[in-house]
Amino acid sequence: MSTELRDRFFALSNGQAPADEIARYRAEVDVTDTEPATTLDGLAISWHPTARFKAVRFIDAERIDEGVRERFARPSEPAPHLAAVFVDPRELSFRTFENIVPLDRWFAGAQGSPPELELTEAVELTKDAYASTLRLPDADRARLEGLDALNLYVPPLNAATRGGERFIFHSALLAEALTEAVAKAMPKPLLDGFSHVNPVFRCNRFEPGDSHFHRHRDTPYYDAARGHVSRYTVLLYLTGGSGDPALDLIGGTAVEDIESFTCVIFDQRYEHEGAPFREGRKVFLRTELIFAEAPEVTHDPEIGAQFSKACYLTGESVFAPELARHADAYYNQVSAAHWNGLALDDAAREPYVHKQFRGVHFVANGYDFWFGKSDTLSLAECAAITLLDYFNCKLGETAFRDLCESAVIEAEDQAWIPAFLNDKTKTKDKDRSKPESKDTGNGSGNVGTPAVAPFDKSALFPESELTDDVCCPFHQFPQFDPTRFDEVVDLNERAQSFAKAHIMPAPILMLGEDVVLDPEKFVIRGNQIHVLGKESLTPVNFAACWNSGGVPGNYIDVAATVGAAHFLVPPIVFSETEDGYHLQFDFFRNTWMVKHQQATVPVPRISSLAELDLYELEEGASEPWLEAVDPSIVDGGSGKRPTPWWADSSPLLDELYDYVSDYEYEHYGEDEDDEDDDEDDGAGEEGAGGA
Repeated sequence: MSTELRDRFFALSNGQAPADEIARYRAEVDVTDTEPATTLDGLAISWHPTARFKAVRFIDAERIDEGVRERFARPSEPAPHLAAVFVDPRELSFRTFENIVPLDRWFAGAQGSPPELELTEAVELTKDAYASTLRLPDADRARLEGLDALNLYVPPLNAATRGGERFIFHSALLAEALTEAVAKAMPKPLLDGFSHVNPVFRCNRFEPGDSHFHRHRDTPYYDAARGHVSRYTVLLYLTGGSGDPALDLIGGTAVEDIESFTCVIFDQRYEHEGAPFREGRKVFLRTELIFAEAPEVTHDPEIGAQFSKACYLTGESVFAPELARHADAYYNQVSAAHWNGLALDDAAREPYVHKQFRGVHFVANGYDFWFGKSDTLSLAECAAITLLDYFNCKLGETAFRDLCESAVIEAEDQAWIPAFLNDKTKTKDKDRSKPESKDTGNGSGNVGTPAVAPFDKSALFPESELTDDVCCPFHQFPQFDPTRFDEVVDLNERAQSFAKAHIMPAPILMLGEDVVLDPEKFVIRGNQIHVLGKESLTPVNFAACWNSGGVPGNYIDVAATVGAAHFLVPPIVFSETEDGYHLQFDFFRNTWMVKHQQATVPVPRISSLAELDLYELEEGASEPWLEAVDPSIVDGGSGKRPTPWWADSSPLLDELYDYVSDYEYEHYGEDEDDEDDDEDDGAGEEGAGGA
């Protein structure tokens, strides 16, 4: 049945199926509920549509787990390396809104060479706008023309304002070829500071009669770390035709007739719009020219605030379509502000989202987050909920957005919010005073318990038992106690150090559907909340008679799987009144995109083997904790450094036995026996890594 649903989806996607047949198919999908096949980039994925998994994406098939890879369709015959997956729209966040399809394989020539492209000398259309013609060999022309036939189009999030269809793809090879062509064809003054063509392309398709691509400005690309900014938009028309007009640069010029393989490059200050061709399909690529940052570039915090609102409301608009027009307006304000300063309409009504998470009411717009004050709600808890909401983190297998009740409210100002939340908080506290009252949020939780509870993470890592002097499980069977055997205890402590290095710095942990926080990671200084964590997950550094009866790894089981959320965010500005808290997040600061990492970490514990099968152990039994951290441990790794005699070498065991972790060094000091251990292991100075 699932395979049939998968295949019928693509059979009905050609736009020619009768409406009643499509309606019947959608009804079948809406009553289909299956578990995800696997996860990718933090998103659960299915190989066929279901009531939950309705958004189709195209990815490199090699990124899918090999065990289920063949179940996913390869709907694009010309590009068989692409697999179609279905995701849950409720799990999307600003990091995963768009599906960027990898297409370097499509454009690779002999020995992976880039296409051979040449642009004719640019002709000025109007001030800071130019046109030229792309010349290229037949094979490369066929690749560009063939993009339309790949059938990778998906409805854009802002479909109501842009018209047509599009897909986004990445090709460093095409960008490399265009960079060289632009450098030769464009006027020298335009190229001052020119670095490269952006390798992310948008392929747009319009049929006659489609809605116009509404009047807008392109949001400039900006990368503060590299000092890069885009200044010119590049439009490469793969088909030719006439429109009313086909391209209108507001205040500059209007182009009615466009030949195929015309390349138009114009300053991103221009507002522009375009109509479909009167006859024939209109297909064009859009990207931009990237320049080294100019001295005149400045940074306006209010632009970052508007951009945060736009991103946040884009995600919310998936299930509240009325927010799409507001998000689009914010994007246009931001785009204009990059060139002309920020101009806000004071009379415009703004959208807000009222949410309830496990009894906590708050109002958000993507930059401002308001919370009502109560005796049970701390400032750290407000900060944690804001992070979970903004990044739409997953609690267990459920996206935060799914655990909230939400409603959109439009208002002319923010004055109503404190009284509104104060009323909701009083109602909640009144209800919670009744023994029979229940939490009205979608999430689990008992009455009176915090929505995000503080948690002592050291409870996950109990101290080891005293070891005895037994020889091995074979000679002590059946009285063998793995919790007191020195080599099992040693491996468990190393595994604990491994897990601690990931878990202890995390400000927020996910324990199944429960979420807890470490109050010490939310530091309040003045009017700022600093969220502490580690910038990235780094390698964890750590510094015999084993007869039949297994090896230590058989006895180290997984006590719990903990989701550790590490955030790299700017300080959170807050203000406090008698009624509540007002938090403000400038994630983008108009210069940079915030990062965050969410990972699952298995916590080790020592377990007994209930029925010790000596013959099974001789052939290699399960090593649950080691396998949970690194599934490749089953087949042995490729590490080159020595590990205990009982284990095959693997990167994980290399980490456990060759280095002392930063966490371990900081909290326990240097191991006095490290030199001897390294000498015994034969690791030498290089293997010790300065332990």
